[in-house]
Amino acid sequence: MVNHILLVEKLTEFLNEDINFDDVSMRYLAGSNQIAGSFIAKQAGVVCGQTIPQAAYDLLGDATYTPIVADGELVVAGTVIGKVEGRAATLLTGERVILNLMQRMSGIASKTAEVIRKLDDPTIKITDTRKTAPGLRLFDKYAVAVGGGVNHRFDLTGGVMLKDNHIALAGGVTQAVKSVQRAVGPLTPIEVEVETETELREAISAKADVIMFDNQTPQTIKKWQQLVPDTIKIEASGGITEETISNFKGCGANYLSMGNLTNAVSPLDVSFLVQGAVKRVKSG
Repeated sequence: MVNHILLVEKLTEFLNEDINFDDVSMRYLAGSNQIAGSFIAKQAGVVCGQTIPQAAYDLLGDATYTPIVADGELVVAGTVIGKVEGRAATLLTGERVILNLMQRMSGIASKTAEVIRKLDDPTIKITDTRKTAPGLRLFDKYAVAVGGGVNHRFDLTGGVMLKDNHIALAGGVTQAVKSVQRAVGPLTPIEVEVETETELREAISAKADVIMFDNQTPQTIKKWQQLVPDTIKIEASGGITEETISNFKGCGANYLSMGNLTNAVSPLDVSFLVQGAVKRVKSG
């Protein structure tokens, strides 16, 4: 996980939200007992978030987590992905936050890997967007990368992106690009969104670094990309889903960006089970 300092800061926030004053479920139990447990993938998918458990346990108390598989590995249902030993209070108090993050991250990584498989075009990279859950961007974007995708801007400082409202404010594509070019430094890329061929030709003439074809069909992308010089990268975006991704194979774009990689997440089912935790069923 990139930036351990930010990871710990986020986990501290999430654990405080869940624990608040105290874990009343553990208040009257033997929380200092040493126990062991396993994290189990209950469905097939790509594992992600293996740095989460130990970072959370370090904040809560005494426990040691051992990952069995690495981030990015595809596992089958029933795979033990990690084991932990430590104080009962540490393991059980941190369980929900750890699982919530690992399930979400593994779901995003699994979806990204599946989208790449369905596209079946190594010349096109799948990228995320800023459509991440507030507070979870660090985790969401890491998961996309683990699944085989690439990250777009992490925030508004990651590059200039001129969309329809920016273009309208400036009075047109040319004016928007030229205004920004006069102001930004040489290391700041400029991307511009276009919706018509006229806007595309303006963006090319203005020498944008990246041009986004917004809400265009694969056929239109194939036609427009022939106008774009190799010095300018092409991104296609808008309405691209798991169901339609295969239609974009061979379209000529360098990148396909998908907001629903991170805003339409189906968590991978991961459970935590304490060793020897068998519910007793009363007889009779």
